[in-house]
Amino acid sequence: MVKDLVCGMQVDERTAKHSAEFYGTRHYFCSQGCKSRFELNPETYVQQKTENTHAEVKHMRETVTATMYYCPMHPHITSKQAGRCPDCGMKLEQMGSASFEAHAHDGDAIQDFKRRFWISTILTFPILFLSPMIQDWIGLGESIRFTGDAYLLFVLSTIVFFYGGSPFLTGLYGEIKAHKPGMMTLIALAITIAYVYSSLVVFGLSGSIFFWELATLIDIMLLGHWIEMKSVRSASKALEALARLMPSVAHKEMPGGDMQDVPLSELEVGDRVLVKPGEKVPADGKVVRGETSVNESMLTGESNPVAKTAGLNVIGGSINGDGSISVEIEKTGTDSFLSQMINLVNQAQLTKSRTQDLANRAALWLTVIAIVSGVVTLFTWLSLMSKDFSFALERTVTVMVITCPHALGLAIPLVVAISMALAAGNGLLIRNRTAFETARNIQAIIFDKTGTLTEGRFGVTDILSLNERVRKEEILKYAASVESHSEHPIAKGITNSVSDSFTVEDFKSTPGKGAEGIVNGKKVSVVSGGYLRENNIQINGSLLETFRDQGKTVVFVLIDGDPVGAIALTDIIRHESKEAVTKLKSMGIRCMMLTGDNKQVAEWVSKEIGIDEYFAEVLPHDKASKVKEVQSRGLIVAMAGDGVNDAPAIAQADVGIAIGAGTDVAIETADIVLVKSNPLDVVSIIHLAQATYRKMVQNLIWATGYNAIAIPLAAGVFSSFGILLSPALGAVLMSASTVIVAINARMLRVASHG
Repeated sequence: MVKDLVCGMQVDERTAKHSAEFYGTRHYFCSQGCKSRFELNPETYVQQKTENTHAEVKHMRETVTATMYYCPMHPHITSKQAGRCPDCGMKLEQMGSASFEAHAHDGDAIQDFKRRFWISTILTFPILFLSPMIQDWIGLGESIRFTGDAYLLFVLSTIVFFYGGSPFLTGLYGEIKAHKPGMMTLIALAITIAYVYSSLVVFGLSGSIFFWELATLIDIMLLGHWIEMKSVRSASKALEALARLMPSVAHKEMPGGDMQDVPLSELEVGDRVLVKPGEKVPADGKVVRGETSVNESMLTGESNPVAKTAGLNVIGGSINGDGSISVEIEKTGTDSFLSQMINLVNQAQLTKSRTQDLANRAALWLTVIAIVSGVVTLFTWLSLMSKDFSFALERTVTVMVITCPHALGLAIPLVVAISMALAAGNGLLIRNRTAFETARNIQAIIFDKTGTLTEGRFGVTDILSLNERVRKEEILKYAASVESHSEHPIAKGITNSVSDSFTVEDFKSTPGKGAEGIVNGKKVSVVSGGYLRENNIQINGSLLETFRDQGKTVVFVLIDGDPVGAIALTDIIRHESKEAVTKLKSMGIRCMMLTGDNKQVAEWVSKEIGIDEYFAEVLPHDKASKVKEVQSRGLIVAMAGDGVNDAPAIAQADVGIAIGAGTDVAIETADIVLVKSNPLDVVSIIHLAQATYRKMVQNLIWATGYNAIAIPLAAGVFSSFGILLSPALGAVLMSASTVIVAINARMLRVASHG
């Protein structure tokens, strides 16, 4: 049974689709509804002390988010102070609060818009049926009218106005207060005028009823915002993903030599812990006893396992190899490597620039045009044309209603929704729409090497025979036979290069030096260059220097003590990498590479793929600085990576791209995730972003452009020629605009392949 640390009650388990599909995680919720929630990988943590991991995740999240505020409608907008969203005017919610948990984890804001949309849409059907204008259109007219139908129409429309229109009325207040009138102002203004005017008509004023216009406008706007919120909402889980890198318990060495499993929160500087083969190092520290090799690739980007002996440092979260080591804890809490990475990720996310919303800018101008046109129309018909108030008011309301942004409200969300669907169908997960739009203008892209341009695993590239009597195939098979008993990454690289192997007896492994065994009655050893030097074994061969210059790892095969061959291994370059770089360069995009590996490795990989520029031996905390350095050249920069060490750089870039096979933290920090782990998908993303932007601009031009004709007609500018746009015809024109925008958005499927 799993219990909640806050209230002590049992925690219910349920699978959350949006996480399970990509990350294999499960969400746990307190059965008492206290909003406590945490995520664990079921294969790794469910059978362990999950309460400890829960506490660490909760503490990390609260530490970073306690003083931050966010917009429920636009979660990517954050502030250090309370206030209102600069884009939509909604009140900012405090992160870490129950409201934040509800919005960020359960999607209450999205569900609220969804609920308002469906309820309003259901009520719209009787509103349409009861509207005189609609009845005349379908040729029924007086035949279906009944006593009190106008009052029923008024009641239903009032519910839709106040319930469905509430977010826009609230947004109006926020935008006016922030001195940034935009889409919310335009929508609220249109529905308010339509509601007030139609209500007056119901209760005696001469004119037309616009309740059906009011209802359909609210429905479309709710649908548009619901679609948009689903596409742009990307509440980051990077902190939880970082915390999950740590084991739940540590084997603490107690006085007298006993061992005791303790939660990580109880570890202190100076404590000693035992790290067994295959386990994760629980905290930053120094090896005081034992020898091993440690896989730090997901933390530092270094593809080679790092040999660790007494006196060398290890990083919390790295994976221990074949040997057992005793580690003295040197850093815990905020001083640890992972905590520093958390701070870097958080800082980069908070300082990420955002492009302005084209729809909001269009709505601002349309708002100004609508108000000015309405006022001018009313004044002209009353003062200059000497028409009665009822006629002048009907013209004014017709102008205001026809300016309602039905098409404008769908111009962006429809394109976004179709673009998201196209991307998902091609293995591209877009988490940040603003960054995705920016992708069309990328001028430089920085690739992480290990796991992005390469596969992040060793493979055999060369075999050198040092004995004429032993063929290369035999050398490899002898080595693979011995290494088949080892879990070392280099050993796996050799083993995976053969289809079968010999039987091995008396296998023995020496961490950091190699392995040996009896194969076909011969003593076969697979050793490092250090082993040869220690035993004064001399090797001649110019090719060995070439391998080392290329940064390849070289192991030596000895039979009965005599060196018979050398095997060169390196991180395997993805076969799609060269093609991706070639296509990007043909688009005028500068391709760069960032790696923690040495200069020789970086130079060799760069030449093989065709990289324009590389940064080698970059420490984890310096990767974001390298992105800033490239940005300082005036370039729009994308960063593609997969490791924890890449997360700050991914967050810092104008467009952050994560390889889907990488760590959760890189995925959760990124704007775009390449689920297929294919570098060629970077090219696809840019093409899709360009096509998407073109459709957005086309829709915005049409959605606003038709007003150039519709507003003068609605205002009665051409009435002297007998042309006077009726409210019904105005509604048809506006509906046609909406249909055209929808059809054009659907054409994105064709344009994206161009």
